[in-house]
Amino acid sequence: MRRDVFLKSLAALAATGSLPLSALAASNLKMMIPANPGGGWDGTGRAFGAALVDAKVVDTVQYENKGGAAGVIGLAQFYNASKGDPNALMVMGAVMVGGIITGKPQVSLDKLTPIARLTSEYNVFVVPANSPFKSMKDVVAAMQKDPGSVKWGGGSRGSTEHICASMLATKVNVDPKKVNYVAFRGGGEATAAILGGNVSVGGSGYSEFAEYIKSGKMRPIGVTSDKRLPGIDVPTMKEQGFDVVLGNWRGVFGAAGITPAQRAELTEKVIKATQSKSWKNSMEKNAWTPALLTGKAFDDFVGSDFASLRGIMHLSGML
Repeated sequence: MRRDVFLKSLAALAATGSLPLSALAASNLKMMIPANPGGGWDGTGRAFGAALVDAKVVDTVQYENKGGAAGVIGLAQFYNASKGDPNALMVMGAVMVGGIITGKPQVSLDKLTPIARLTSEYNVFVVPANSPFKSMKDVVAAMQKDPGSVKWGGGSRGSTEHICASMLATKVNVDPKKVNYVAFRGGGEATAAILGGNVSVGGSGYSEFAEYIKSGKMRPIGVTSDKRLPGIDVPTMKEQGFDVVLGNWRGVFGAAGITPAQRAELTEKVIKATQSKSWKNSMEKNAWTPALLTGKAFDDFVGSDFASLRGIMHLSGML
């Protein structure tokens, strides 16, 4: 049967009440990635889009990258362009929460529809292969002598790596306001700056630096997990004597103004996607920790994360 004839048949059935209108919903999903290409959100968004297709809950995924301000620029665009659209998702996470706390934008997450937390990941700090810094202790010694001499590079202001650098400063009696932090709009920019020696230390999720670490172009000097990550021989900040432990989670939100039924349907699609072979392969490849959370539990988690990060950033002198 030709596609146009098939669609007309569906429309006729829907008009007579024999078929729910939801069956006519577009099978194309729009994915807002509020960051430039090459970073953690970009990798997560595109991997999850592939998982949605692999799970056969959508036919195609259309991606849009809009970086800047810890995702807040993309957040505003998603809010304005996708109101009431049940076929739209935006990648977000702890970095956006931090950006909202520091930037206090007009459009915040409370205007959108929470769908799910997907993954958790810890930050790894790296230096260029030819760096004089051999360990985090070397970095700390340089900071204590001259805080401005150590240039930290990572995501937007308020990102988890920014918070960790400020936390480290407070732990070693360095004024966190003197931390020389350079914010980049995307992971690709940060990676180029690290490889080019334009920053002293770079921070991000392990998955973003994995290929450069394995090739010897970057040297990892600390990870912000409580214990060493499985299969990754990188010492934790804690075991080096610096009590800096902070995770970085990522998730997805739906558009503003969708109905409870549409939220439930979108959530079910997301859950099925996390069970796909494509998503499981991506989790393993990127060393992501599964952290699926939906419904009220996810709503409550986002609220508690705002409170927790606000407290950490206050104590770290960032607010």
